[in-house]
Amino acid sequence: MRTTTSYFSSDYITNPNTFIKILVISFLSLSFFAVKHFSSDTTYSPELSRTFSLTTDSNTSAVNSSATSLSPPPTAVSPPPVPPKPENVVERTGIVDENGAMTENFVIGDYDASLIENAANESLVERGGESDDNLGKIERFRVCDESMREYIPCLDNVEVVSRLSLSEKGEKYERHCPVKGKELDCLVPNPKRYKDHIPWPRSRDEVWYDNVPHTRLVEDKGGQNWISRNKDKFTFPGGGTQFIHGASQYLDQISKMVPDIDFGQRVRVALDVGCGVASFGAFLLDRNVTTLSVAPKDVHENQIQFALERGVPAMVAVFATHRLLYPSQAFDLVHCSRCRINWTRDDGILLLEVNRMLRAGGYFVWAAQPVYKHENKLQEQWKEMENLTGRLCWELIAKEGYIAIWRKPQNNTCYLGRNLDVQPPLCDANDDPDNVWYVPLKACITRLPENGYGANVTTWPTRLHYPPDRLQSIKMDAFLSRNDIYKAESKYWKDITFSYVNVFRWKTLNVRNVMDMRARYGGFAAALHDHGVDCWVMNVVPISDTNTLPVIYDRGLIGVVHDWCEPFDTYPRTYDILNAAGLFSKEQKRCNISTIMLEMNRILRPNGHVYIRDANSVIYKVEEIAKAMGWITHVFDNGEGPNAGAKLLTCEKRL
Repeated sequence: MRTTTSYFSSDYITNPNTFIKILVISFLSLSFFAVKHFSSDTTYSPELSRTFSLTTDSNTSAVNSSATSLSPPPTAVSPPPVPPKPENVVERTGIVDENGAMTENFVIGDYDASLIENAANESLVERGGESDDNLGKIERFRVCDESMREYIPCLDNVEVVSRLSLSEKGEKYERHCPVKGKELDCLVPNPKRYKDHIPWPRSRDEVWYDNVPHTRLVEDKGGQNWISRNKDKFTFPGGGTQFIHGASQYLDQISKMVPDIDFGQRVRVALDVGCGVASFGAFLLDRNVTTLSVAPKDVHENQIQFALERGVPAMVAVFATHRLLYPSQAFDLVHCSRCRINWTRDDGILLLEVNRMLRAGGYFVWAAQPVYKHENKLQEQWKEMENLTGRLCWELIAKEGYIAIWRKPQNNTCYLGRNLDVQPPLCDANDDPDNVWYVPLKACITRLPENGYGANVTTWPTRLHYPPDRLQSIKMDAFLSRNDIYKAESKYWKDITFSYVNVFRWKTLNVRNVMDMRARYGGFAAALHDHGVDCWVMNVVPISDTNTLPVIYDRGLIGVVHDWCEPFDTYPRTYDILNAAGLFSKEQKRCNISTIMLEMNRILRPNGHVYIRDANSVIYKVEEIAKAMGWITHVFDNGEGPNAGAKLLTCEKRL
């Protein structure tokens, strides 16, 4: 009988042949462990990657020859064949739900060709924003000549204005923009020794001389308490031609004459015509009234520039031959104190423009010599004014000292009750009183809406968030959902501006003058008010958008219609912040983006900031132009993440 030896007996282990085999196996095992854990490369050589095994039978234990062979490996190992692709395999398609699981419960929308273009544009971002247009090669813009430091392109067109020098109706003070090929193509320079502007509210009373180095108003109006110079600053005592003792006392007198004016409640938005340095509007801010101060760029050419440097809402505008760029029933009160306008000329066409912009039941305040002086010529002017306002159905409700106050009717009853031969006539029923872009003045009375829209706004501050009636008359596709769209926009901007104010620390910046370049319903401006940012906002409604400007004014805000293919009517260095949401993707087919950006640079103050929210397809183009202007730029993902179709571009124009 054959004896079977146990593998674990002492005789088997002490056998010399067995001992040598065990020693070889141990050596190979240790070598494999050392190479695996101490090699700097995770790719192992073929020798160490081979498998090895122990093979035993009833008599012996042996090592597989492929593992113990010391001969060099073959030069190449043929890869295993690729298995054939299974037939009729169904690939599963779906989306990941909020729980992280695959689901097939989704809807495929209609084909949108624009997505292909957007995808192509987004792919450029991964290559550093370069495109076929070679945007990275934009040359740095040159600085304009020193003579252009106060340049307003559409008001300083010398070639056109020189041909209108003899005009009696003020055409030379209206817009005459440069023709194509002569647009602004350089960076408007700052005055020498320009400083960061004095913060509000100190700026109401003093500004740096070096920022507006013009002394003519001091020479002409110093005795009327408009303005004076004190070393390196201009100071503003708060007076005016008709209120040399100060605007506060003047406003108190108006309130006593007509208590129903109720500044800050019933009267929230005012227009000051021929404003001087805007002390009337500056002191109304203390009474919760936003006043838009307007004046032409005439012999007192820097009055609006002083107003803006003070931080008071203002823009260059003139009563001449075209409608002003504000909607019907925009202002609760219109004020004219020695504004040098002949209201009764040409059948009262200029006062009819005031009537168009004045809200139903609103007030016209006139402080002028014909009100209180008894010279024959002045008394004739007063009688003409009385006659004209009577035919406009305005009611003279107060006359005291040098101030006269009229009130516009609430509806059309008086107009329809006049004799048929009374002039001026009512405007045609199809006349759109909110169509103002390059529209000539019309010698007719603007009809009031039969439904009372515009007249029945609530008091401030309720009106800021309450959807106004005129929202229903805006020409837009939506009908039943208008209020929802209005509220959604307000919530959207309240959330966005909360981030702006806190992340970008707006309250620590020297922010006073702000512009929303595509304002829609004014949600951005309303949100800044809610967040306590002490600023005013010029809400711009582009002509390429639905005209929502009446809604903005009904909210108690101010704004203007504008075409961004042309320059804006303001001085250089006006605004601290420019907000542009969706502007460039809207205007890129109509306007030259570089032209818009150069205009933004012109009206932006040094140390000012720009916030551009737009599609990826344009945001990097705009950034390259911004860099060419010397701005500091940063691109941020929006709240939807890095793969969203839009981003935020922030820019800073450093002094």
